[in-house]
Amino acid sequence: MHFTTRPTLQGTFGMVSSTHWLASQSAMAVLEGGGNAFDAAVAGAFVLHVVEPHLNGPAGEVPILLAPAGGAVRVLCGQGVAPAGATPAHYRGLGLDLVPGTGPLAAAVPGAFDAWLLLLRDHGTKSLDDVLGYAIGYAEHGHAPVENVGLTVDSVRRLFETEWTSSAELYLPGGRAPRPGTLLRNPALAATWKRLLAETARAGGREARIDAAREVWRSGFIAEALVRQSRRPTLDTSGERHTGTLTEADLAGWSATYETPVTYDWNGWTVCKAGPWSQGPVLLQQLALLPPELPAYGSADYVHLLVEGCKLAMADREAWYGDAAEVPLADLLSDDYNAARRALVGDKADHGLRPGSPGGRTPRLPALALAPARVPDGSGRRFDPLGGGEPTVAADGTTRGDTCHLDVVDRWGNMIAATPSGGWLQSNPVVPELGFPLGTRLQMTWLEEGLPGTLTPGRRPRTTLTPSLALRDGVPVLAFGTPGGDQQDQWQLHFFLAAALRAPVRGGLDLQGAVDAPNWHNDSFPSSFHPRGRQPGSVTVESRTEPGVIEELRRRGHDVTVGPAWSEGRLCAVARDPETGVLSAAANPRGMQGYAVGR
Repeated sequence: MHFTTRPTLQGTFGMVSSTHWLASQSAMAVLEGGGNAFDAAVAGAFVLHVVEPHLNGPAGEVPILLAPAGGAVRVLCGQGVAPAGATPAHYRGLGLDLVPGTGPLAAAVPGAFDAWLLLLRDHGTKSLDDVLGYAIGYAEHGHAPVENVGLTVDSVRRLFETEWTSSAELYLPGGRAPRPGTLLRNPALAATWKRLLAETARAGGREARIDAAREVWRSGFIAEALVRQSRRPTLDTSGERHTGTLTEADLAGWSATYETPVTYDWNGWTVCKAGPWSQGPVLLQQLALLPPELPAYGSADYVHLLVEGCKLAMADREAWYGDAAEVPLADLLSDDYNAARRALVGDKADHGLRPGSPGGRTPRLPALALAPARVPDGSGRRFDPLGGGEPTVAADGTTRGDTCHLDVVDRWGNMIAATPSGGWLQSNPVVPELGFPLGTRLQMTWLEEGLPGTLTPGRRPRTTLTPSLALRDGVPVLAFGTPGGDQQDQWQLHFFLAAALRAPVRGGLDLQGAVDAPNWHNDSFPSSFHPRGRQPGSVTVESRTEPGVIEELRRRGHDVTVGPAWSEGRLCAVARDPETGVLSAAANPRGMQGYAVGR
């Protein structure tokens, strides 16, 4: 039996796994109070806004995969669109060739809040007060922040102190960044949610009140504050001060929507993902590229195969995915197409960017997608010592953020996987009246015309957010996901294969063993984040990887960086055995903040 850091939890009442223990336990408290998995997820999500403000916020975005007991799997899209004024011509008129990585020009219509409330209205049972109470408590009375909150604030200290002063007031009280063992409060956020509850208190029944709260977000005091913030000149990664394009009409005209998931059948499993406005189908393409017989798990042959398959899938992502054009998904996932693509994987690492021609179509890549990583020392390499895509200030001075994840399964068989992100404390200045900033998801669009990912008013930016839900014999069995930007579907593939192929423990999937297994990622494709560079041939592995595997990968032409022992992936997972009703859960030990709870 291989090493694991924690047991795979098992029980029959309910299971939660998230990237922060306070969110996990808050969600569990809702289950204990009679709520279902969807109530619990909403409560946990609003706590994540408070305790992981460097990773997500209410004005960010979230894709959600939900499986109501006995019902069909659905996607709930909480990814907002580009505002009406967000045209390539507007940005080019400002002298830009890329959407900035920070500031109001990078802000899409906020999507997370409406998605969570739509989920609560349609699938939950609890009141708005019930689910918001946990977040209000932590915002008002404080929580002990994880170390990375303070590290992130310190990384943007000068920006906060000189330009984004509303953020400094919240995150640098007395000139000191938040630190573990002290209390971090967000009174403005607590006041926002209290006012929301007060303004909707007389709206009628549970569902009417939730809809009233959604209207306050769209056209009430929250919308007014968000638009005011967008119109404030703000220093961004371009080095200039810009105002945004978000208007009252943009906010009033958008709401979260339900969609049918994209699916792929592999080895008795049906894996469900959000559509190509996310990077979700990349996981499905990687599965479709696998040969009938896989090399030995964890071997150099195995890692090489998965890395090279990932490169091909990611090249297709760059050429074909987006919300601004029809995406040929049926062809991309077809047997014939993937048989031809599989033949491109040789014994040596390929350093090119090789999109395919699904249905005979001609691929087109953004001109900037072929540029190497923009790193001042000229090495073309950038290694993130925090691992897992944690927020950093890159060598070129730009900031980026990461993501959270949350999975829940309850005793009735309801299951949900969600990957909240955006609206990070380092994305935009805190809206002083609200206690949270706007997001920056438009940085994932291109200003070059005619691409599936071209910035287009009313269209969604192609996001990296990509929760997963897997079925066996048509029944939901496994919900999982991870933060990590472009790495998400790389880490999830290895996790899924580890869970699906390795020997089970205690009568169920070895979720914790699959989470803990040494992982890796490559950066041979264009980054989704400003400044959009790539690192051809790169593979970063954990130092726990066997030396012989590392040596063989290098012999095959991979440019291998050996990272810290626990630095690749931040997976969460829950599962349900449909035959016995036994529930299970696991969470990632990397980063020292993810936890699973349940009974």
